[in-house]
Amino acid sequence: MEAGYNPRTVEEVFRDFKGRRAGLIKALTTDVEEFFQQCDPEKENLCLYGFPSEQWEVNLPAEEVPPELPEPALGINFARDGMQEKDWLSLVAVHSDAWLLAVSFYFGARFGFDKADRKRLFSMINDLPTVFEVVTGAAKKQQREKSSISNHSSNKLKTNSKPRAETPGRFPKPQPKDEDEGLLDEEDEDEHGETLCGACGENYASDEFWICCDICEKWFHGKCVKITPARAEHIKQYKCPSCSNKRARP
Repeated sequence: MEAGYNPRTVEEVFRDFKGRRAGLIKALTTDVEEFFQQCDPEKENLCLYGFPSEQWEVNLPAEEVPPELPEPALGINFARDGMQEKDWLSLVAVHSDAWLLAVSFYFGARFGFDKADRKRLFSMINDLPTVFEVVTGAAKKQQREKSSISNHSSNKLKTNSKPRAETPGRFPKPQPKDEDEGLLDEEDEDEHGETLCGACGENYASDEFWICCDICEKWFHGKCVKITPARAEHIKQYKCPSCSNKRARP
């Protein structure tokens, strides 16, 4: 493990953060097979370390107490075979995010960063997607949604009286009327405006995530049926709670 590396300015701590973050992302994405093999549950309490050089390492915790730097989550290997691989990787990613912040703010405290420096450091860190967002694909989805909102065309609203998903279960939200004003004829616009949530009965709003049931074709607020945009990304066919219950009965 690397030791004796001490960044002293906000910019240096941020560079250190970015390097360690890149190493962790590499372990959990491009090098995932190698990482998975190294986390043998038969071995002792293992940690995933990221280094400023953008490298990663699976190793035992430091022997000195207290360690030179805050330590990553211990024992990540013990849960490897007890969980779905995707869920296990997501859990390691969350703990990796927590560790990255701990290391950066450890440096901040050690080198006497004042309130303004800490705020600037956190702002720089917060501008990057988290390891968890990268590993689960949420970062790419957020980027796609941003571009689709800015470049959205009204074609599919013209061909249907109500908005439909191009891919089942993954429509981010019905297009707000004011963005397409003048592009829709009045009849389409009226019908579009009447789209109601199948759970709460309220109209859609432009800043809310919506999802359509592939069975009954009703639209729902994501929050009403407890579906997030990240979760919707992995749903091939979405069934609302009502349709799921019907299917479950003998």
